[in-house]
Amino acid sequence: MASITQTVSARRQRFSPSSILRSVLGSQESVLLLALILLIVWVGSENRQFLATRNMVNVFAGNAYIAIAALGMTMVIITGNIDISVGSLMVTLSMLSGAISVYEGYPSWVSTDLTIALAWVLPVIVGALVGAIIGFIVTYLRIPAIVVTLGFLSILKGLLIIVSGGDRITGMPKGYALAQIRPLEDVSMPIFPAFFQTLTMPVFFMVILTILVALWMRYSPTGRALYAVGGNAEAARLSGISRHRVVMTAFILNGVFVGIAAVMNATQFSVIQVTLPPIELTIITATVVGGVSILGGTGTVVGAMLAAIFLNTITKALVFLDISPFWTRAIQGMLILITVLADLYRRHRQSA
Repeated sequence: MASITQTVSARRQRFSPSSILRSVLGSQESVLLLALILLIVWVGSENRQFLATRNMVNVFAGNAYIAIAALGMTMVIITGNIDISVGSLMVTLSMLSGAISVYEGYPSWVSTDLTIALAWVLPVIVGALVGAIIGFIVTYLRIPAIVVTLGFLSILKGLLIIVSGGDRITGMPKGYALAQIRPLEDVSMPIFPAFFQTLTMPVFFMVILTILVALWMRYSPTGRALYAVGGNAEAARLSGISRHRVVMTAFILNGVFVGIAAVMNATQFSVIQVTLPPIELTIITATVVGGVSILGGTGTVVGAMLAAIFLNTITKALVFLDISPFWTRAIQGMLILITVLADLYRRHRQSA
């Protein structure tokens, strides 16, 4: 009889409001999703225009390329490294994509469709090569990643200005604007309301790539090895995991995702600018606020994606609340600080 009473009591405790709240708040992804919903509801109650379909699409699509870049950054930080050159690399690859599309010296047999395909694919390949070079220097020459990527940040910025001369790229061919495509625009079914019909390609890339990477990191040996190396490199080595191979893989994939993000960024407008706001902080903020420990070993790409959307929602909300957008950087800094302190506190409690 006593055992039955204890079982019933345990079940009640398991499904009590406090236990449910703890389980929800115990996941960074759940916290971000809840915060995102509450922010949208609150700002929408203050200004109804915030909930307009066009603005909601901008909320989800505006930082989609940031979320894509954060996928690779998540892998790098989980291994215990960091890449602060992603912003310069993204601008460089965006300019490369635009330059390929408008280049006029191709042989006559090269069609416009082939030119556009090259403009979409080559930045991804070049991004992977740059990632491989960075990964090689970090792993085999044993130079700290922050030093290597800081050097690449300056190198890429300098080369970009020298090669481009500060000019912008215009006159891209018809069909080049991949990011402006709306896959569900012509789908007229009740299940696809106007919101889904107006979603552009970067949102679909963001969602699909996040799902694929999340599954790969959870179930593949290499994906799990990322966590092992970041959590305890020596234990991973004794288990037969090659730290060099894992870190190289993380940096190469980071370059791939920066390349994809660069194509999304380049094709969303009719003009490609040489200068772009320093987005390194935004990408790193999305990754860290998404639950990826800056010390490595923990985190998910789903959290990074939600954090990227959350940050863009904050930026849009400031406009609709008539608050200076300059607060965005300050809020990003505070979010990074709070998240890092919370991670350190959680690690301290686990080790105690």
